[in-house]
Formats: sequence, C-alpha cells, structure tokens
Amino acid sequence: MRIVPFLGALLLLMFGLAKAKAQEIPMTKELSDNSANYYADVMRGKNICEERVVKKEEKKEESQKLNTSKQNKFIINASAYTAAADECGKSDGITASGKKVKEKHTLACPPQYKFGTKIHIEGMGIYECEDRGGAIKGNKFDIYMKTKQEAFSFGRRNLQAYVVM
Repeated sequence: MRIVPFLGALLLLMFGLAKAKAQEIPMTKELSDNSANYYADVMRGKNICEERVVKKEEKKEESQKLNTSKQNKFIINASAYTAAADECGKSDGITASGKKVKEKHTLACPPQYKFGTKIHIEGMGIYECEDRGGAIKGNKFDIYMKTKQEAFSFGRRNLQAYVVM
C-alpha cells in the first residue's frame, strides 16, 4: 500500500510539468543556486541544462581571452617611485587618474594605456594603470612603493608583463 502515495506524487509531478509546458512559460537566464529553487525552476519550465551550458561557454570565452593576453607578453622597463614631494612635486598621493596611490596596486603607465588598464607583471602580480609621468614613455613603467628604501632597492628591471582583460 506504500506505492499508492508514491504514484499519487508522481502523477501530480507529471501533471505539474505538463501544465507548465502548456502555459509556455518563457525561459529566463537566472539560475537558482540552491537545490530547493532548482526544483521550483524545473516546475516553472526553466531549461536548467541549457542555462548551465551557456554559463560554461561564457567561462570558456573568458579563459580564452586571458590565454590570448598571456600569449601577448611584452617586456617592460620597470622602475619604482614613491609619493614623496621631491619626486612628484606634491605629497598628497593623488595620482593623475584622481585615485590615491596603493602599494602593490598602483602603476604609472605610458599614455597608450588608459587609466584602469590592468597589467600582470610576472613575479609581482596585477597592477592598475592609475598614474602618468614625464619619463614614462614607450615600454617604461613606474611601480608605486611606499618607501624610498624599497624604491631604491628595486632599481630598474626588465620584466615580462601582459595586459589582463
């Protein structure tokens, strides 16, 4: 006799799916993450599998863009700078883009790189173009450092880099 409630639930589920299909509920791109909403989405007629395929394809495109940028590596001639008045003419730490300098983040780039461009410098991480400088041209970049001691010990180095998309 335990089969009867199971069959009843199965019939209700089938009827619900048929009803949802008959109403032709439009599919949406929102996908619920938890399993309780997953079943509700199925009952509303969402095509869950199709949405997951679309998301996987989007991730694949993102990784291809990143791989393409990694293949476009270039050499930068990097030096370091601080926000000291004798270097910048002011000591407030405000960059040419209007943002405050941040250690391990701020990069002074040549004019061909727009403010906000993210550049991965191998061995150092990802930096953002937020500043300019009179001597920053061609492949010369300046990396912001907090102290003059750090900047002097960094010196000038040729490093591999690529633009992060």
